[in-house]
Amino acid sequence: MALEFGIDTFGDVTWDAAGNDLPQGQVIRNVIKEGILADRVGIDVYGIGEHHRPDFAVSAIEPVLAAIAAQTSKIKLTSAVTVLSSDDPIRVFQRFSTIQAISNGRAEITLGRGSFTESFPLFGYDLADYEMLFEEKFDLFKRLTTEEKVSWSGRHRPPLEAQTVYPRPERPIPVWVGVGGSPDSVVRAATNDVSMTLAIIGGSPVRFKPFADLYRDIRDRMSAPQLPIGCHSPGHIADTDAEARERYFEGYRIMHQRIGQSRGWPPLTREAFEREVDHGALFVGSPETVAQKIAATVAVLGLNRFDLKISSGPVPHEALMDTIRLYGEEVAPRVREILAKG
Repeated sequence: MALEFGIDTFGDVTWDAAGNDLPQGQVIRNVIKEGILADRVGIDVYGIGEHHRPDFAVSAIEPVLAAIAAQTSKIKLTSAVTVLSSDDPIRVFQRFSTIQAISNGRAEITLGRGSFTESFPLFGYDLADYEMLFEEKFDLFKRLTTEEKVSWSGRHRPPLEAQTVYPRPERPIPVWVGVGGSPDSVVRAATNDVSMTLAIIGGSPVRFKPFADLYRDIRDRMSAPQLPIGCHSPGHIADTDAEARERYFEGYRIMHQRIGQSRGWPPLTREAFEREVDHGALFVGSPETVAQKIAATVAVLGLNRFDLKISSGPVPHEALMDTIRLYGEEVAPRVREILAKG
């Protein structure tokens, strides 16, 4: 399988030139521009994450992906992730089938339980049912993608009896599952014939190797063909290492502080940031620095896809556009060159 390069964004609310938050509507329009640029510079995949908080602008992924689909021709379009536990699997299937039609077959979906829980009370779900909601809805969604007439019953929605859901996609929609750090999630992905993407957002990427090995081992023991494995990590690219770190740090620090207030995280120091860039999950630097780190990660984990999450707090749109351009035009070709040399 050929190595693919993706860009992910959560649609973080960004700053204007004066350091003020942009309106969420402008952020969404900028996310569309970023997706169009990613297509133009040859990036393979563009993913958008779902959130329901004031610091993220995108709560409805599919209309944004559809707008990008209508203005691009090659790039695959996916969620990063869809919080299936607090959504209706039938409506999710219908929306992504529609994107599949608009994009002429370029839609994918990445399902997850969500590391943020705001959607559960918003849509009337009990967090006590966190695990069961995902299990049930994942089972139904998988059936929708593999069976034309679906019969199903569960606790959290009315049953179906030989029901066909429309529109039918002209080709199957590739399904991925996002895995944060649970072996159970790895087993679920491997045994349900879906691809897996590892959310590597802290610490050395090497520590995720047992998950990639477990996935491949399960597929081998099932005598099933291997499916793609990807990873998703934050990062930023500029002409030099110093510029990339300086341009990225303040926005990343603010994002860390906002999320950490509800999770009990200590404040992010510059020293901790530098350690994460040098030895951890942050892919921040010049094109050569980032390419070398991606190549090493791809090699050790045996990846088929690497997704760079470019949005991190209020890092300005213009800096994100610069990262996308450098990623597509310089980093991706360099990674392929490094890997080809072994």
